[in-house]
Amino acid sequence: MAARRTATGQRLRSSTGRAARQAEPDAHVDVVVRIRALMPSLAPAEQRVARLAVSDPGRAARWTISEYAERARTSGTTIIRFCRAIGLDGYPALRIALAATAGHGAAGTWRSVSGDIGPDDDIGTVVRKVGHADARAVEETIGQIDFALLGKVVEALINARRIDVYGVGASGLVALDLQQKLHRLGKIVYAWTDTHMALTSAAMLGSGDVVIGISYTGTTLDTIDPVRLAKANGALAVALTNHPRSALASLADLVLTTAARETTFRSGAMTSRIAQFTVIDCVFALVAQRNFEETVDALERTYAAIGRRRIVGR
Repeated sequence: MAARRTATGQRLRSSTGRAARQAEPDAHVDVVVRIRALMPSLAPAEQRVARLAVSDPGRAARWTISEYAERARTSGTTIIRFCRAIGLDGYPALRIALAATAGHGAAGTWRSVSGDIGPDDDIGTVVRKVGHADARAVEETIGQIDFALLGKVVEALINARRIDVYGVGASGLVALDLQQKLHRLGKIVYAWTDTHMALTSAAMLGSGDVVIGISYTGTTLDTIDPVRLAKANGALAVALTNHPRSALASLADLVLTTAARETTFRSGAMTSRIAQFTVIDCVFALVAQRNFEETVDALERTYAAIGRRRIVGR
């Protein structure tokens, strides 16, 4: 069994490699979602181009390249470079993609409540905007998931000797949720939200183990450092982040991405947390499905154990 786990880890690494870590979303993915995810990795001039596309894709789709360059205070060459940076062949492809995104948004039922929460919004408007942001985060995250990579992550978790999950802040809550879910399936899994404890755990890992680093930005050193140490010791590294070119993503062997947009109340980590939970739920469901009979037995046993703690009747 140990040899099988080691071989599985080596096979997963060789089949993904650096190209898989830097793989861009498929063509069907909403281009605005792609631009938001890649924006931190773009040059300043390209970021100006990106902000115009994200703020109003329908209007941007109608501009000629000269009009776009003037509004972005840059050159046509920069716009072409921007197109290639987000995985498009050129400016005509960008216009088509932006027009498609605008058309999809116009057909949606939430269009009238989209936007940031403002100081003058009433309770109903705030509630609808929060609901809109959460619903879009789930929809867009599901729309850009790489099924092949997700399958490799699930295979790695099923065959892992031990699974350690790292995350701090709101991502730490997601790490604890994943631990609880996989533990109910009988997996040996630990979630670490303290940096010192995470580094200690990483020092004890090796071949056959899997680590999962969760970070919206992919730049949190408290998550990156234990993932780096665990990988150096032979563990397979998985990243869950919103930014596929972040430091965490570049370090990992397998990268799962979310598509969340944090705006007015970024410190609350609202939509990023919802998006991360969505991916975690998909991972849990697939691991459970692959071991269906064992899963049913494990869930029944754990349900019975906690069922005694519930009050029945009055």
